[in-house]
Amino acid sequence: MTDCPNGNPKVVKGMCIHLGRDTVNKGPQGQGIATRTNSWTRGAPYAAAFIVTVLWSSSYVLIKWGLADIPPLYFATVRYALAFGILLTFDLAIGTRRTGNGTGSMKQPILLVVAGLGGYTIAQGLQFVGLYYLPAVTTSFLLNFNPFFVLVLSIGLLGEGTSLTQLGGVGLALVGAWAFFSQQAALGGRVFGIFIVIVSGLGWACYVVVARMLQRSGNLGSLRLTTTTMGIGVIGMVVLTIITGQYAPLTPGGILIVVWLATANTALAFFMWNWSLKTIPAYELTVFQDLMLVEIAIFAFVFLQETITPLMVGGMALVLVGVLIVQFRARSGRLNLVKTQS
Repeated sequence: MTDCPNGNPKVVKGMCIHLGRDTVNKGPQGQGIATRTNSWTRGAPYAAAFIVTVLWSSSYVLIKWGLADIPPLYFATVRYALAFGILLTFDLAIGTRRTGNGTGSMKQPILLVVAGLGGYTIAQGLQFVGLYYLPAVTTSFLLNFNPFFVLVLSIGLLGEGTSLTQLGGVGLALVGAWAFFSQQAALGGRVFGIFIVIVSGLGWACYVVVARMLQRSGNLGSLRLTTTTMGIGVIGMVVLTIITGQYAPLTPGGILIVVWLATANTALAFFMWNWSLKTIPAYELTVFQDLMLVEIAIFAFVFLQETITPLMVGGMALVLVGVLIVQFRARSGRLNLVKTQS
């Protein structure tokens, strides 16, 4: 066995000839066997990640359409109950293995409940309520602050530090927030919606940090973790829906929206996202998520006829840069500061 130069694979009784990105292994009889790195294979995970962001961004439009007939909490409950059923079926079918040898700590069930209620009952349930009161662009803009919430919680609960650069990113984002809302002096009833979306973001930040704690135990796979926490969150949504009495028969159009959101935008998107994560570093995937701020703005302008002023665009740009600064400084801290998925 001999080593090819520049880290290429070993060749048995042959030689390596380098032709750009292709490597031709020549055997003793001179026959050439080309080993190509397929460009489609290299690009497929990135294409899948982009498709997922488009699916998640389109959720804002579909949810706004569905809210015309479906109460928000009931809408969220039905969507995630159906998505949970799909993920549970898939999880049981493939027989998810534990990723570690341990059985988990005694506090693991408590952490799972906290993650489920925070990440789904509060984060996703209240996101639907927020979209009921706010435009899709405003909701997306507010949820872009989630990495900052995660940063604060990670300092207190995970003992992970911060830097002056990250604080600068936070400051830049705050300036962007001022620019975004400066032309919306008469917020009126939107104050309640803004409060609800901020609480939703805090719920997702709690989920991200607690999920990180559970992953450190190394005995739960990502599919099992998501399925379990989603199931717990759905139970919380059902309780809130019963308490508030917010439920109504689904129209044919509402059924189509719910089914699409549960299958394509939740179950399929989750599968594609985690498949991409096997190849793409987590900090690179966060950049794809940041694209959602732009995608949602475009979708809202085209399909919902929402107004977007130049100052709002400038505010979104400042927040986007601030988030990127925080995320790229956080990548060495091993924490993926993800935003709420839709």
